[in-house]
Amino acid sequence: MTLDDIHSVYFIGAGGIGMSALERYFLAKGRAVGGYDRTPCALTRTLEAEGAQIHYDDDPALIPAAFADKAHTLVVYTPAIPADHRELQHFRSAGFEVVKRAQVLGVLTRGMKGLCVAGTHGKTTTTAMLAHILHQSHVGCSAFLGGITKNYGTNYLFSPTSPYVVIEADEFDRSFHHLRPYATAITSTDADHLDIYGTEEAYLESFAHYTSLIQPGGALVAHTGLKMQERAGSDVTRYTYARHEGLFHAENLSIGGGRIVFDFCSPLGRIDGIELGVPVSINIDNGIAAMALAQIAGATADEIRRAMASYSGVDRRFDFKIKTDRIVFLSDYAHHPEEIRQSILSLREVFDGRRIAAIFQPHLYTRTRDFYPQFADALSLLDEVILTDIYPAREQPIEGVSSRLIYDALRPDMQRTLCTKDQVRDIVARGDYDVLVVLGAGDLDNQCADLADILRRKYGVEQG
Repeated sequence: MTLDDIHSVYFIGAGGIGMSALERYFLAKGRAVGGYDRTPCALTRTLEAEGAQIHYDDDPALIPAAFADKAHTLVVYTPAIPADHRELQHFRSAGFEVVKRAQVLGVLTRGMKGLCVAGTHGKTTTTAMLAHILHQSHVGCSAFLGGITKNYGTNYLFSPTSPYVVIEADEFDRSFHHLRPYATAITSTDADHLDIYGTEEAYLESFAHYTSLIQPGGALVAHTGLKMQERAGSDVTRYTYARHEGLFHAENLSIGGGRIVFDFCSPLGRIDGIELGVPVSINIDNGIAAMALAQIAGATADEIRRAMASYSGVDRRFDFKIKTDRIVFLSDYAHHPEEIRQSILSLREVFDGRRIAAIFQPHLYTRTRDFYPQFADALSLLDEVILTDIYPAREQPIEGVSSRLIYDALRPDMQRTLCTKDQVRDIVARGDYDVLVVLGAGDLDNQCADLADILRRKYGVEQG
C-alpha cells in the first residue's frame, strides 16, 4: 500500500506528540483520521476539534466504520503500545497493514528531501528552530516536530510546494533507522534507552547505522566530540559544529542582560549579529545546528537572522511561565542526566548569582535504575531539589528502584525534599524561591499552571 492508496488512517496511541503530527498530516490530506489513546488530554481534544475521531477505551467495538476497509486503511501505532493491546491485535489478525509511526516518516523521506535532527537531547528544539527558519524563508518546508511550537501553536507545518520535510529523528526503539535523510544533524550521543539497547556500545552502533542511511549527495552535520563512528557514504558532505569549534561555530559571543548575541561562522557564509529569541546558553549549540541545516537547504542570511530572533520556543523546553526580577518559574523537558546538567548550567549562566531550585520527576524505572548516580550528580549542581516519585510511562515497577536511589546519592549538604507529586503544590506554597524549574518528561508539567498561580500570589506578580 502506498500513501496515495490510503483513504483512512487509524492511530493507536493517538495522543502522542509524534503521532499527532502525522494525524494532522493526514487530516490536511483529506483522509479520515481516528484512533485510540488511554486518556484524553488537551492535545487529543484539539485533534478531535480538527476532525479526528478518538476514543479512550481499548475496545475493537468502538472502532468507527470508516476504518473497516483493510484495503484502504492504514493502522499506525507507537512502540509504547503493548503487544497485547486489543485493538492492535484486532487489526493484525484481520490482515490490516499495521506500521510504526517511524515507517510512515520513512516513506516521506524517500519522496522528499528530509532534514532530520537526531541526538540524545537537543533534537526537539533544534528541529523546531530549523522548521521556523525554513517556514518563514523562501525555501519553505513541511515539518513533523516533537513538541508544540510557540510560534505556530502546533507540532506540524505543511507546505504544498517545498521539497523539504523537517523531522525529529527518534532513536527510541531504533525508529530513526526507517528514515533516509537528505541531511541530518546529530546533537549528542549520550547513552540512553538501555532498556532497548542493553549497552552503550549498542546505542552508539545505532547512531552509526543511522549515518549510513543519509542519501547520496546529502550532508552530515555532527557535533564535535561524539563517541560514535559515523558510516556515511563517500559522497556525503561532512561538517562539524559546536559553540566554539567545528566548521560551524559562534564568535564574538555576548551573554548578559537577558540576551545572547553572536556571529555565526560557517563554510557556507558567515552571518553576523545572530540573536537568540530564547536566550538560554544551550540554544547556542542548538541554533548553530539549525542554521547549518537551513543554509544547506538554501535559506539566506537575512532570513536566518530574522528567524533566530523571532523564534519563541517549544512547550516544555525552557518554557518560561514567570520571569521577573523577584521570581523566575519555568519548565523544561530535560529527563536524561546530561540534559539536566546542561539545563542547570544554562540557567546558572543566564541567571548568574541567583538561587536555583528544581522540582524533578524521574521518567521510567529503567532509566532511573541505569543512571541514578548521574542524575544525582547533575541535580547536585542545584541549590535545592524537590524530588518526586517516578513517572512509569510504559513500564511496570522494578523492585528496589525508586526516587530514593537518586535522593540518597545527592550532595549531602544541599537542601532536598523527597515527596509524591501530589505534595508538590503544598511544598511550593511553603517554600521561598528565586529561580524554580520543573524538570522531567512525565506528567508533573500538568501542575505548572497551578504552581504559577501559587507563585504569582506569593510574590505579587500580575498575570502576564
